Amino acid sequence: MLLRVLFGGEQKYVRLSDLTFDAFMKEVCLKFNIPEGRQLDMKVFDQSDTEVDAEVFEEIVKGSPGTFRVMLSNEELGASLSSSSSPSDDTIVLNFTMCDPPEEAATTEGRQPKRPCHINYEANALIEKILTTKPGGEHIIQEYAKTKSLTDATRRQMINILAAEMTETHGTSPPKSVRVTYAQGIVALFPYLEDPYSQHGYEHYYDPESGSGYLAWRLKTIQRKAAEERSVSVSKSPKIGGPGRGRSRPLTTETVLSDEDVKAAIALLRHSADEETICEKMKATFIYRHSMVSDDKNAADVFIVFPRFLDTPGLIEQDFRLLFDEVTANKFLERWPIDLKSKILKESHGLVSTSELLELMCNAESATEVENGWDSDMSAILLLLHLLPPSAQGRKRPGKMSAPQAVDDLIKFLKAGTSVQQHLDNITRSSQPYLLAQGPTRSSIHTFFIVIDKHALPCKVTGSVGALDELFKAHYVFDTSYSSSLTNFFTFLQTTIYNIDVERKLPELHSCEQEWCVSIH
Repeated sequence: MLLRVLFGGEQKYVRLSDLTFDAFMKEVCLKFNIPEGRQLDMKVFDQSDTEVDAEVFEEIVKGSPGTFRVMLSNEELGASLSSSSSPSDDTIVLNFTMCDPPEEAATTEGRQPKRPCHINYEANALIEKILTTKPGGEHIIQEYAKTKSLTDATRRQMINILAAEMTETHGTSPPKSVRVTYAQGIVALFPYLEDPYSQHGYEHYYDPESGSGYLAWRLKTIQRKAAEERSVSVSKSPKIGGPGRGRSRPLTTETVLSDEDVKAAIALLRHSADEETICEKMKATFIYRHSMVSDDKNAADVFIVFPRFLDTPGLIEQDFRLLFDEVTANKFLERWPIDLKSKILKESHGLVSTSELLELMCNAESATEVENGWDSDMSAILLLLHLLPPSAQGRKRPGKMSAPQAVDDLIKFLKAGTSVQQHLDNITRSSQPYLLAQGPTRSSIHTFFIVIDKHALPCKVTGSVGALDELFKAHYVFDTSYSSSLTNFFTFLQTTIYNIDVERKLPELHSCEQEWCVSIH
């Protein structure tokens, strides 16, 4: 801890490794050449002129770091101190204040933070360059400039940005020297964030001795998630139905980039926040990405190489249109309001009634927002799942999984305000892509995500029909199979609605169900 001491018009820092009254007195005597034997004549008073003794010294300093008065009898001090006071004084007053910690310094006008004794200017420039080129970095710099501090949320955002850049450049286990450089750069660029109580001031971001600190903890999280992703990879999921890998499909783009141009485009994509630039470069790298997701060895890295899928809606739609064409891409959205929804409702009346089925039919036919359950369109979509129930593939007896059970493989609800990341962290088993709907109620969804490989990809649309359209297309964009419980459901959409591989038959359907599919077509 540092204490700022003013004596006889001269101000000095006093460093205390031991925050005790005796240690303070000894350091004051040493700094100002006061005979150590005079400690018994020294008295300390706080701002209310209340005497502070050894028993309460530490608590007062920590709780009220203001100005204290130290009084000492002038008698027998000698010539060395006589110039510091007038002949009429019978006391000498020492004023000292504890150095402001970062949080207090931010609200104290005119104060300057304690800067590192040896500023690492290269580290300073490194952190500044990262934050000024990464999305969200300018906000961090502006918040600090305005408040001389960072909120917990902004500090976490800064650590996430820096850790992501560190792992991108140096891998998920960067050298200790790199971690130290980043920590030094933070306190050099943002001096009020320095910890005045640590040896170098940056240890709370990374302490090379203990391996702790905000950066270290974030790196451990990244390492853990990378290990989980390798074990719960879509590329390792069973290929039961759906596009699968190694199938030839038409490519509507003829643009072919050189390897150097592809690398340059990928590098720009990682740092760009401009949506027009992102869409342009994603389109330019489509053939490379299509080959990547079709390769079992590289498919799991698609979100590492192309992280814009995780924060830029609309990229799934763009890739699907490049993979097929405009006509195919628009089929489901065009047919739904014209005749598909009404035919689903009509055929649903012939199903065996259950409480859940009746609720879905009631909600699907409702013209207003319902209080309980999904909205009208999603209810109709789930009715389609009842009309095309899970097949008995791989099961000893049919009907082992019911349609209501299969709903959970199609869509999950997340209440507004609940952490999406926490939902992803709680995934314990490999699964095929599904919809994650977030809102105050099931009938009022604000945001849809497509969850794939423990990542949440934001949907561009906010409606149920558009979200299902994107989910179907994600299977082709990322070349993954349908969930075994949804094979009939998605194969119907694939062959009957989108007219993709129309020669493919729906597996394990009863004759009446096959006839209904033909009538829809």
